[in-house]
Amino acid sequence: MLSDIEIAQGCQMQPIREVAAKVGLTEEDLEYYGKYKAKISADAWNRVKDRPDGKLILVTAINPTPAGEGKTTTTVGLGQALDKLGKKSMIALREPSLGPVFGIKGGAAGGGYAQVVPMEDINLHFTGDMHAIGAANNLLCAMIDNHIQQGNEQNIDARRVLFTRVVDMNDRALRNIVVGMGGSMSGIPREDHFMITVASEVMAILCLSTDLLDLKRRCGDILVAYRFDGSPVFARDLKAEGAMAALLRDAIKPNLVQTLTGSPCLMHGGPFANIAHGCNSISATRLALKLSDYVVTEAGFGADLGAEKFFDIKCRKAGLHPDCVVIVATIRALKYNGGVARADLAKEDLDALRRGSVNLQKHIENIGKFGVPVVVAINRFATDTDAELEQLREECEALGARYALSEVFAKGADGGIELANMVVEEADSGKANFHLLYDDDLSLEEKIETICREIYGANGVTYTPAARKSLDNITRLGYSNLPICMAKTQYSLSDDPAKLGRPTDFRVNIRSVRVSAGAGFVVCETGTIMTMPGLPKQPAAFNIDVDEDGRITGLF
Repeated sequence: MLSDIEIAQGCQMQPIREVAAKVGLTEEDLEYYGKYKAKISADAWNRVKDRPDGKLILVTAINPTPAGEGKTTTTVGLGQALDKLGKKSMIALREPSLGPVFGIKGGAAGGGYAQVVPMEDINLHFTGDMHAIGAANNLLCAMIDNHIQQGNEQNIDARRVLFTRVVDMNDRALRNIVVGMGGSMSGIPREDHFMITVASEVMAILCLSTDLLDLKRRCGDILVAYRFDGSPVFARDLKAEGAMAALLRDAIKPNLVQTLTGSPCLMHGGPFANIAHGCNSISATRLALKLSDYVVTEAGFGADLGAEKFFDIKCRKAGLHPDCVVIVATIRALKYNGGVARADLAKEDLDALRRGSVNLQKHIENIGKFGVPVVVAINRFATDTDAELEQLREECEALGARYALSEVFAKGADGGIELANMVVEEADSGKANFHLLYDDDLSLEEKIETICREIYGANGVTYTPAARKSLDNITRLGYSNLPICMAKTQYSLSDDPAKLGRPTDFRVNIRSVRVSAGAGFVVCETGTIMTMPGLPKQPAAFNIDVDEDGRITGLF
């Protein structure tokens, strides 16, 4: 059996100008990054912005398990299948982070015969967007420390610097550090932290900005610290926003690539819906909606994280109205939720499947709270039995969700035809009556508790004293109208990763709260979630290599 990278390297890619032409983009719209990658110029948006929007389809999933779900693979395969059906369609994905590429989770280009290519480029540096985001973020950090060193005109309290450094790698040793060591010429000693680049506010700003000027304004709105008198200091007070925007000038432009079958894909913005908002950029999604009749996009991890943030943050800010949601699940993952050990998942177990299906049921119910029709895509494995598939189909139909098998990993577009036809029917049906989960004018506490109660199924919320104080400060500064970005474990509906299935009788523990004023949301860190992951004992980096001809191996 061929590996993902072997399948991708065996693909005959089309020149990117030919891929662009399928959706009406011309050479004048493209800024080439080699033969098979390009950025889309701002002029392209100005040319198509008055066209009507196509249908918007979101792909999400159940809570992830070690058994795998295949959300990105399903997204890519669905796009390939729509193309094979003759539909004018595009997919809009997020870019990979180097952290999981060299760690444990993997890349973000799909798998098997449902991939986006050039796979190696996409997973390793791509067009440099992540590096530009990291550079802009760390420039601001350098300017904060330099300002304090050079006389501190803004009277910044070094103990209350909020903005932290980033690196796009899993590096637990950088979670908590001290900077400014080495004497008076090396700065003022203070505690600092690193988070992974994709969880940074600058990443969110790039994803949620409508254009370069909007991005520059948002960079200036970043709350970086408090003064000794308790008043806020923003990036604009340090005159940092212009230089940050200059570093991000090209990064804000969406990237165009292709699937294995040559269908177009806009790939732009970062992942990590457990600790960030986890959606691709507004600019890429809006452009795709103008260029095609059907746009398939995805949001990270389970629907409790990525889909909720897609709706309540991205759709709220961009005025998007999704027409259909696909929830990806596997029989194996549902049995794992039902208590079956990973080693035994290949055995038929209808009782365990029934027990574990409550996780899928909760996600179906949650999507219904936003008024969008649901199609369940079962990513089929060879070990799935007919009895298991039939039982799950009956359970989905009882909940009002249509059900399709997906075999895009093994069969590419051919394995997604049933799913594609069903999604088109639902998207065109007019059933969608999209609405948000909560209103802007609720208090921050009411928004948090609404998410925890309605989406997670919690009985209530517990706040640490520090979180309470932060909520009071954020409200005092006038940011109580912002939506909430929950940072929570992806493995459970609760904030405890060990609670599988559909937990009941639990409270969500809010450990800390911070405002991302430039991005336009309030982040709540729950449980033991961390914004800087670590590498596993056997990182994927062990298997990645390159030969004397530059051919990369071991990349999934």
